[in-house]
This record gives sequence, structure tokens and C-alpha cells, in this order.
Amino acid sequence: MHSDGLRPVSRSGKVGSDQVFEGPREAADFTFNAEVAAVFDNMVDRSVPFYGEMQRMVTEMAADFVVPGTNVYDLGCSTGTTFEALHLALPHDVRFVGIDNSQDMLNRCQEKLAPRLNGRELELRMADLNAGVTIENSSLVLMVLTLQFVRPLVREKLVRSIVNGLNPNGCFILVEKVLGEDSLFNRHFIRYYYDLKRRNGYSEMEISQKREALENVLVPYKLLENREMLLEAGFRYCDVFFKWYNFCGLVAVK
Repeated sequence: MHSDGLRPVSRSGKVGSDQVFEGPREAADFTFNAEVAAVFDNMVDRSVPFYGEMQRMVTEMAADFVVPGTNVYDLGCSTGTTFEALHLALPHDVRFVGIDNSQDMLNRCQEKLAPRLNGRELELRMADLNAGVTIENSSLVLMVLTLQFVRPLVREKLVRSIVNGLNPNGCFILVEKVLGEDSLFNRHFIRYYYDLKRRNGYSEMEISQKREALENVLVPYKLLENREMLLEAGFRYCDVFFKWYNFCGLVAVK
């Protein structure tokens, strides 16, 4: 995640290493609470393949599509890592709007970004994306590993609201965990993914407990299902810019 050399810092000021599922825990759905927010940067760095490169690619594409004087929305902004990268690549009159359903994440985002944006306007909102979203004067909307947490029954409606809110030629960048197109590949891809987590220092207990905690809250689609949803919602163009086994990045233009 932090290819720029930045490291996650907890409220105590120490580097936050993800140990959320290190010891035995009672079964419960995964939540983005204060415990997770304190170590989230380390968590995604170790859990999401090529996360730093994906962030670099998102920033690169954003520089081509963002229009001065418009808003950039990050839906599920978490700790603000994407805004942090975009700040160096976009005009200063571009306004950042971050939306997340976790106040703990927003607090961490504010703490991290406040000293680094040099006066750029930043608005952070706590909101549930399942209830919809209002997009205004936007040339770019981001959902980086967020749509997978939105209830499937409302995803299409949410994506349509993004299309409707984007300015003409506005861009939508979607990064998601996905299912393999066939069960054979899906089994292999999941195994390869858990191998990556093991290489990054997670134990069998950590992998198992997090998988169980996410089971009811993270519902992935297939890559082609996501692409079809974007096109049916009204985007004129859509392409895949990143793919690693069961992770993908899609870019669409209104």
C-alpha cells in the first residue's frame, strides 16, 4: 500500500501492524471499527496483491480524467490513502469528498490527511452506501475495494446514481475482489491468494478467522458481472486495467 514509504501509524504513534485476528476470537462479522482502523494500512498492504501498484495506476488514470474545479469522490475512503496519492497529481482546486460508513476510519483519514493536503478542500462524510449516494460536479468517482461490501440488491442502483452524478466524460474507477468465472479457477485463485497471505506473515488462524468474519459481509461478483453492470448502468466505455487472480480493477467513462 505504502509504496511512497509511508507507514501506518496507530493512535499511540507506533506503527500499526495487523494482529486483529492473531488470537482466538468469538465468531462475529467483520467491522471497520477502531481496532481495524488503527492497523488498516498494514492490513491492506499485506492482504491485497499489488496494492501499491494499483494505487499508482489509479493516480495515473485520475490525472488524465480529472477536470480542474470539479469534485473527486472516494466512496469507502477508509484512511485516505488514495486521496493522499491523488493530492500530488491533481490541480489544487479539485475538491476531495470522502464517504465512509465508519467514523473510526474517517477519524484516521482526517488525522492522516490534515497535515498533508496543504489547504486543499476536503470533505469527509459518514454515510451508508446501501442507502444511496449523491454525486455532484464530479469528474472522478472511486470505489477501491468498497462495492463488494454493498448489499447486492442495491449495487446496480448505486452505480446508476454514480453515472447520473458524473459530469460528461467523467470517470469511474472500481477495484474489487472477484470470483473466478468458473468454479475450477475460483478454487485455484483462492488458494493462490491464501498463499500470498501466508507469504506476508499471516498464520492459518488469522486467515481462517478473517475468512469467516468476512463471509457474510463481503459478497464478490465475477469480473464480467461487474463489467456488465457498469455498461448497463450507462457507462459508454469500460475496460480492465488490473487483474491478479481474484482481484481486478475496472475503469469506466460516462
